[in-house]
Amino acid sequence: MASHLKNLSDFSHTTIPSGENFKFAIVVAEWNAKITGALYQGAYDTLIKHGVKEENILSLPVPGSFELSGAAEIVLHKNQSVDAVICLGCVIQGDTKHFDFICEAVANGITNVGIKYSKPVIFGVLTTNDEQQAIDRAGGKHGNKGDEAAITALKMAHFSATL
Repeated sequence: MASHLKNLSDFSHTTIPSGENFKFAIVVAEWNAKITGALYQGAYDTLIKHGVKEENILSLPVPGSFELSGAAEIVLHKNQSVDAVICLGCVIQGDTKHFDFICEAVANGITNVGIKYSKPVIFGVLTTNDEQQAIDRAGGKHGNKGDEAAITALKMAHFSATL
């Protein structure tokens, strides 16, 4: 894996659009709270840094990563003014196949909600082998996947608005 060589949250090579005219929802899993809290803070801070007004960020906790796609569906169904939903979670490999089922369900669910509503629904879910890998990707040596998810949301909201 090449990620051991670099910080993955380097955006110096790309243009990031302003978020001043967009509204975002951040749906964050409470399970693995130490990790998901860091992901949330990264996403929130990145949105603010790029011009999103505090009042245009809906912060919505859910019990775990499995609930992210259902929550994104509810958000987009009830609040059509949201331009993008950022889904943040962390699933750490255990000793059973539960990890595989949850990761596949979450990835497919998030994808399907975005397709259903024709709105960006961003996959900011860590799927790691152990807690250290999660820490490394939630503000550690590999950057913050929350930052990356927020940048993706900004870019995709801008993409959608310009069509």
